[in-house]
Amino acid sequence: MIGRLTGRLDWKGSDQVLLDVQGVGYVVHCSERTVAALPPVKSPCALWTELLVREDLLQLFGFLTVQEREWHRLLTSVQGIGARGSLAILGTLGVDGVGRAIAMGDANAIKAAPGVGPKIAQRVVLELKGKAPAMMAMEGGDVRPPAPDAPAAPPSDTKAAAQSEALSALTNLGYAPVDAARAVAEAAGGASDTQGIIRSALKLLAPKE
Repeated sequence: MIGRLTGRLDWKGSDQVLLDVQGVGYVVHCSERTVAALPPVKSPCALWTELLVREDLLQLFGFLTVQEREWHRLLTSVQGIGARGSLAILGTLGVDGVGRAIAMGDANAIKAAPGVGPKIAQRVVLELKGKAPAMMAMEGGDVRPPAPDAPAAPPSDTKAAAQSEALSALTNLGYAPVDAARAVAEAAGGASDTQGIIRSALKLLAPKE
């Protein structure tokens, strides 16, 4: 799994970029909003990534923040929403806009994304509404990986990334997103690394005797 790429931005298109990582050029597909927010060509650049693997296809999708990547994973879990559809929704609404639209049941906002019809928009809202609060509560929405030779990320960003990873792990274990988010937020008060947060959160989520 390729989770992050850090290198030099060699080229920008409307929906993809070429990132040079130690001499290897990676084509990374991004939303128009993400491409517009990237630095100028030939500048240091870093992206969180999601690798799509099919029998005849390997594609990388890039995101500015951990939260954006997590929304992409949720959106593509909805039947009828592929990677391109997810990027269209995120590019049209942005991370905050997607969270608000789903939490409020606003299918019309989702439908505003190119290629997303009313039935699919309604399905997105219905299937993800219960997960929106935890996603919106994720601390540090703008968790950008450091560019090459940049100063180390401040502790708040590092901790936010650890919380995001812990939340993802707990929801994958079957805990309700709202319960997992609450436990992660409480556990983060005494731990800063991913494993420490997960251990503390599991204790909080364990059935009380």
